[in-house]
Parts: sequence; structure tokens; C-alpha cells
Amino acid sequence: MAIGELVKRHLLDTRPLAVPAYRRLWVGQAVSGVGLAVSVVAVSQQVWELTHSSLWVGLLGLANLLPLVVFGLWGGAVADAVDRRRLLIVGSAIAWSSTVLLVAQALLDLDNVYVLLGAVALGATGYAISTPTRGAVIPRLLPPELVPAANALNSLVYSMGAIVGPMVGGVMLALSGFAAAYALDALLFGAGLYAALRLPSLPPLGEVSRPGVRAVFEGLRHILGSPVLLMSFVVDIIAMVFALPRALFPELTAERFGGSTIALGWLNSGMAIGSVAGALFSGWVGRIRRQGIALVMVIAVWGLAVAAAGLVHELWLVVAFMAVGGAADVVSSVWRQSILQLHAPDEMRGRMQGVFMVVVAGGPRLGDLRAGAMAATFGMTAAWVGGGLACAAAVAAVGLSVARFRNYRSG
Repeated sequence: MAIGELVKRHLLDTRPLAVPAYRRLWVGQAVSGVGLAVSVVAVSQQVWELTHSSLWVGLLGLANLLPLVVFGLWGGAVADAVDRRRLLIVGSAIAWSSTVLLVAQALLDLDNVYVLLGAVALGATGYAISTPTRGAVIPRLLPPELVPAANALNSLVYSMGAIVGPMVGGVMLALSGFAAAYALDALLFGAGLYAALRLPSLPPLGEVSRPGVRAVFEGLRHILGSPVLLMSFVVDIIAMVFALPRALFPELTAERFGGSTIALGWLNSGMAIGSVAGALFSGWVGRIRRQGIALVMVIAVWGLAVAAAGLVHELWLVVAFMAVGGAADVVSSVWRQSILQLHAPDEMRGRMQGVFMVVVAGGPRLGDLRAGAMAATFGMTAAWVGGGLACAAAVAAVGLSVARFRNYRSG
């Protein structure tokens, strides 16, 4: 009985899956996430083969970042003013069209890095519109006590897609090439679009602000007025910009593992393996009350794990250290997302999710650019290891310096 109770207290809470609308959304995200991860691996490898430059691979991050910032903030404001179901469908359709463009350029053998950057930017536009909308939908589908569990479930399927997708992508690139990899993404994307179509109508509640610059600034002022919310964003930006080594994976594969696409798939899956493990055993996460200092601790663990991964030369050790970082990252994500969703009124949730999405999705793109630029200047190892160590030091210095964040207790 004691063992059973211990397992129950620590395993993933699956109660949100009993709600049909959320369950469809969750399954759709799980399936389409695999395809997205396949394309992420394929496009970075295609850019590497065209340019043999980690800087160009890092520029994929910039191509993602600009649409994420502009349309993420705008999409969040629109999500507070229109039916969220319709907006989710529109954003999903735009993202799907970018995958079709990737398929076309591969079939036509265009071999043009600028076409790839344009397709990535188009996909980021759709992602920027749909992601804050999806985040704002969840508190409308579930009671408040199930929202943290839903965020853990979302992290689980995202991470599982990030494991399965890169592995499938590595195999498909080895056997079938770029066009087949992108076509698989286009096919699997249908599951997410179906889930959006099956959602109930979700018109705005409360006071409706006209979407535009003023509405965006209202959301930003809300965050700036809350040190806890603001610092939760700041520490995440530090984690991704300083430490994420994703843009260095193709170069590391070429230098240490003979250019194997299978090794590339394992590298892209390493962090997600840890994220899945962290999400599966996330039952304890909701019981932590001092979440400010806890966030600082897990992000410092992430940075140190990344630094360790950059120092080892065996593939399994690199994957193992990245998995440790992934477990720390998923815990951080659940805390930050739950705080944001439950401390904002419904009429502000779209804008809050827009800013959250810009930080969560934009931070890694800046991290890609940082890693690629540092590698071009100082070498791959310095960019990888130095970034991880800088992350751990910076998050401790910044996170612990703000008393209201350091002493923050949930509930």
C-alpha cells in the first residue's frame, strides 16, 4: 500500500483526458508534434548541407524569431477578442502551408537557403497565432484544479514528439531524403487541425479589447506590474539564450560522429527523453510551494547539464546529460505555465499566452543565433560549454536578486 501510494503521488495526473475536447486537442498535438520535429531536424540538416555553416543553421532561429514576436503578441491580443476556435483553425492552416512549401522545394531540388528561411518564417507565423490561442483555450475546457495536470500532459506529448520525431527524421533522411520527411509532417499535421475543428465555439468572455497595439501593451503592462510573472519570463530567457546548443548539433555530428543522421536524431532527442521522464513523474510538482527559488534551482541544473554534455565525446553520454537538462526544463515549464494561466483573468489570457509563447519559442531561436555566432567566432566547444556555465551563473545571480520572486509561494 505504501509503495502504491508513493507511485500515485508522483506519477502523471491523467484526469484532464476525461474531458473529450481536451483529449482531442491533446492527441492532435501529440501526432502533429512528431511531424513538426521531423521537419525541424530535416530543415537544419538541409541548411547545413547547403552551407556547411553553423551560423546559417543559427539563422533559422532568426527566421523563426521575427514572426514569433510580431504575430505572437498580435495573435494573443486577437485571441482575447474573437472566437478562439476559429483563430486556432486559421493559425493551423498557415502553419500547414509552410510544410507544403518545404515539400515543394525539396521535390523541385531548388537548393536555395533563402527559400528554406522563408518557409520557416511562414511556419513560425502560423505557430505564433495558434500557440497562444491553444494555451488560452485550456482554462476554458478544464476546471482550475486540473490546469497544472493538463500542462504536464502537454509537456509530455511535446517531449515525446521531440524524441520520436528526430529519430524518425534521422531514419527518413538516411533512407528517403528531404521530400519524404517534409511530406510526413504535412500528413501528420492533419490530426492537430481535426482537433481544432472539433472544438466547441469559444467566444470571448468579460471585457473585450480591440486587438491592436493598445491591447498588446495592456498585456505587457500587466506582466511588468508583477515581479513574479516578469521574473518567470526572465529566467526562462536566460536558460534558452545562454545554454541551448541545438544549432550546434549538425556540427557536433560532423566532427565527432562521422556525420551520421542517426546520431543527429539522438542528439535532437536527448533533451526530450529527459522531458518525458520528468513529465511522467510530475505528480510532485504541484505540491511545491516555494516555486520562485525552485525555478532558479532547476534552471541552474539545466545549464550545468548542458555544459557537461558539451565536454563528453561518447554519444550516449551527450544524450544522457541532455536528458538531465530536459527533465529540469519540463518541471520549470509546468510551473511557469500554471502560474500564468491561473493568475490572469480570461479576457487577458490570450495576451498572457502570447507573451509566454514569444518567450518560450523566441528564446530558443535567439539561443540558436547565439550558439551559431559563438561557434563561428570561438569554436563549437566554447559555444556549447561556455553557454551552459553562463546560464547557471546568470540565473542564480538574477533570480535570487529579486526578493518577491525568490520568496514566491504558490497557493
